[in-house]
Amino acid sequence: GAGIKSLFGGEITQYVTMMEESRDEALQRAIEHAKDLGANGIIAIRFDSNEISDVMQEILVYGTAVVVEKE
Repeated sequence: GAGIKSLFGGEITQYVTMMEESRDEALQRAIEHAKDLGANGIIAIRFDSNEISDVMQEILVYGTAVVVEKE
């Protein structure tokens, strides 16, 4: 887990699980988008998360879609 702690020191497992699932979904969407562009890989992948409101966060994935070929 990400080690998110509550005010009282315990890990908030539901929150950690939700964030991990959101990160995985964002990565899968990036992979599908890269495939749609004709790429077969993504390099320099970066993740970012932002708090939109008290009850909402967003997960962003950045990377460069590439076509890797054998020499």
